[in-house]
Amino acid sequence: PKFRTWNVEERDGGLYAGIWESTPGKWRIVYDEWEFCHVLSGVSVISEDGGEARTVRAGDSFVLRPGFKGTWEVLETTRKEYVIKL
Repeated sequence: PKFRTWNVEERDGGLYAGIWESTPGKWRIVYDEWEFCHVLSGVSVISEDGGEARTVRAGDSFVLRPGFKGTWEVLETTRKEYVIKL
């Protein structure tokens, strides 16, 4: 997959906000931070190890917490707004 990121805001203390986009593909994710996501376009499937897969589409919002381990699969090019707290 090809990724593009536009950081709109970066603050000392580990707060980041912006827009992220990915073309189709699948990869492993491991989170050490909190991330709030709001999907602007596309379709992705997020699967937590040992858990259920969740399909997210335009209009959906969700939070990934520290300790989350699993996979992210982009089925249709996906663009999201995000806020990350380290």
